[in-house]
Amino acid sequence: MAARVLNVNVGVLGHIDSGKTALARALSTTGSTAAFDRAPQSRARGITLDLGFSCLRTELPPQLGPGPGELQLTLVDCPGHASLIRTIIGGAQIIDLMMLVIDVTKGMQTQSAECLVIGQIACQKMVVVLNKIDLLPEGKRQSAIEKMTKKMQKTLENTKFSGCPIVAVAAKPGGPEAPESENPQGISELIEVLKSQAYLPSRDPSGHFLMAVDHCFSIKGQGTVMTGTILSGSVSLGDNVEIPALKVTKKVKSMQMFHTPVTYAMQGDRVGVCVTQFDPKLLERGLICTPDSLHTIHAAIISLKKIQYFRGALQTKAKFHITVGHETVMGRVMFFSPAPANFSEEIQENVFDFEKDYLYQEQYLSKDLVSSEENKENDQAGEVQLPKQQWALLEFEKPVTCPKLCLVIGSKLDTDIHANTCRLAFHGVLLQGMEDKNYTETFLPKLKVYKQKHKEGQVERVMDDYSVIGRSLFKKETNIQIFVGLKVKLSTGEDGIIDGGFGQSGKFKIRIPDGLKPDTKMLLTAASKKKSKGGKGDMTKEDESSKNDSAQPVTISLIFKRYVFDTQKKMIQS
Repeated sequence: MAARVLNVNVGVLGHIDSGKTALARALSTTGSTAAFDRAPQSRARGITLDLGFSCLRTELPPQLGPGPGELQLTLVDCPGHASLIRTIIGGAQIIDLMMLVIDVTKGMQTQSAECLVIGQIACQKMVVVLNKIDLLPEGKRQSAIEKMTKKMQKTLENTKFSGCPIVAVAAKPGGPEAPESENPQGISELIEVLKSQAYLPSRDPSGHFLMAVDHCFSIKGQGTVMTGTILSGSVSLGDNVEIPALKVTKKVKSMQMFHTPVTYAMQGDRVGVCVTQFDPKLLERGLICTPDSLHTIHAAIISLKKIQYFRGALQTKAKFHITVGHETVMGRVMFFSPAPANFSEEIQENVFDFEKDYLYQEQYLSKDLVSSEENKENDQAGEVQLPKQQWALLEFEKPVTCPKLCLVIGSKLDTDIHANTCRLAFHGVLLQGMEDKNYTETFLPKLKVYKQKHKEGQVERVMDDYSVIGRSLFKKETNIQIFVGLKVKLSTGEDGIIDGGFGQSGKFKIRIPDGLKPDTKMLLTAASKKKSKGGKGDMTKEDESSKNDSAQPVTISLIFKRYVFDTQKKMIQS
């Protein structure tokens, strides 16, 4: 029996030019087809344009169980160039452990911060690598490393990586032009730290096979090889796999893991799958899966959280770059929350309940939003309650193919690359996809998101003990007929029902089933008497009474809700 090999995917993330590729090269023993900036445009530009993969094999550390075996650390070298953040987000979804590479002479930079945010969303454990220590003057090297270590500990204090290991190395002493004879420094210590941080990621071979392909190329006489990482399920020789973006199904002819032929691979493994009669140019990157297991969707409902470092509000109707699975497309958002009475209710994770009512929000509700509103009004009326969960409807500009319950990240990638600001706005989980192109007619009416409407008018005069005439609630051209039967409340406490229009100028009649209170009647009678008097009588008394009644006209309040996706635009009152 062959010794078992446990594969752990280690992401190498960081700002451009922090030395990620050099570090991956110093660590790895076996390069894969995609490793070390092999792409011609990468070499020409001197930067990593795509996810590179290589691996490092070492003996299994004691915490990962007894018996012989090897630990394979698959190093995923993510590009650090700001415009390639889409690729990084794609890479982060297949990472178990993350190395955040920091140029020790520069410290945290914009993209290091973004990588940290992605890590917090997609990753459980992290190791910080302070690279390029050879550039520090020898006499001050140790104190500079200690200073940067303290700085990093402070930065990570309020993240889930608080207290994570920090290791100082020089992956390529002397820089990229230096001769290969220069030995890297600190690499064996780093390998020991990585071994100590390695854990058994929860792997599950059951369920549908799904693999994120990041490279595709042909081998003469063999066929086309798709390399990638298995996100779920497993695959065996002879299985049929679908390329959903192209609606093509192919048979697996052979498989390799880092140049070793295999007959089976499962979730978490990095594998090359060979098929025949397929043009590699058709699939640069994307997903392959068990036939018919993925859906292509035009819109989705997601649960989401705002990323705390994103400055500014998240507005309904705004457009974001939405990364779903391995695709990034533009999409428009509409935020909604539970009805206010259910703000504190525990919400079941990863399930969306179509039976419930939800409240439309003009923007995502967050602490920073509430506190800025409060400052405006200087309203210290205690803690403002935020809902435990919020959702968004995403409408994509072009359809995306993805698994259910996948990670979703919303970002503003068109923000100036050089602006020192986090471009990642929110992250969430895809709960429900809409496959029908006509989802606005077939699907959205099931989504019970409502807007609360509140209109105010005034009582103009009393007709009799059980009815009054109102004004200023509707415009002249409003069809009052559609409001007949709705309940209203007077500011003096009586409940009324809209009975119909009165005349042509938008006035209306209200029936008061329990009759007007004597006080209300007096107030309204006095007001209308005063009006009919016009300018006669003693001015000072007139002023006094007008002061009183302009201080409190009797107002009419009409409150109802309307469902955003109700085609009949019905008005509903509880």
